[in-house]
Amino acid sequence: MTSIVAELKTAAQKRAAYTRTVHELQSMPLNTALDLGIFREDAAKIAKRAVYGH
Repeated sequence: MTSIVAELKTAAQKRAAYTRTVHELQSMPLNTALDLGIFREDAAKIAKRAVYGH
């Protein structure tokens, strides 16, 4: 039972990190994003790779 709770907690933490990362990437000033080679449309894909490793 403890492992299920731990897995749920880890999943919730990862989801929060994913949501936060997407928000930060989408709210980044356009000039900064372009300087870093980041397109706002790719925010979800970048966040998924950063948080979940896919």
